[in-house]
Amino acid sequence: MELPKFILGDNTDYPESIFVIHTDFPRFIIDLKTDDVEWLEDFDKNDEEELATEAEGLIQAATDFYDREVARYEED
Repeated sequence: MELPKFILGDNTDYPESIFVIHTDFPRFIIDLKTDDVEWLEDFDKNDEEELATEAEGLIQAATDFYDREVARYEED
């Protein structure tokens, strides 16, 4: 099965939060309410610099994905 790059998620334990799950490397979950990011990868010290550079773009892409999905729901 091929997964989409981003998946929306919610959880009744966190009713105010909307989560975006990034399924490609580096995998992460972002809570759009708090902007908290949980990385699902183990990084070593050498990866940290590259991750810092890449993270901003990935988080923006996750936010853009959410905005696009919400706009599509509103069109219906």
